[in-house]
Amino acid sequence: MVSVSDEQFQGLIREAMASLSKDHLKRLENVAILYEYDPTPEQRMQLALRHYQTLFGLYEGVPLTKRQGVTKILPDKITLFKNPICMVTNNIAELKEQIRHTLWHEIAHYYGLNHENINKLET
Repeated sequence: MVSVSDEQFQGLIREAMASLSKDHLKRLENVAILYEYDPTPEQRMQLALRHYQTLFGLYEGVPLTKRQGVTKILPDKITLFKNPICMVTNNIAELKEQIRHTLWHEIAHYYGLNHENINKLET
């Protein structure tokens, strides 16, 4: 487990964002990217997570593929969960990679990709 301050974790999110391909970011608009310590019980219930399942990040909003031309909607939200991410990493390099991977994964959901398509892009 890696332990970092909230300020360090926020800085690593900014660093991960800056490292992503500009192609991945060019249509990213009206999206709040933040972190929480852990998912809420409501979030876990909404996703039907079992007690042993871990959630590193969550995209909440309307994916671009489902907007059908609607432009005036509430901001989308990508949340990274600090405690689960820190729990699965053993050093700063792993932490940086997990944050970057989780952030990219949630941005892919914003673009309307499902887990199967995301996994294909990652291999």
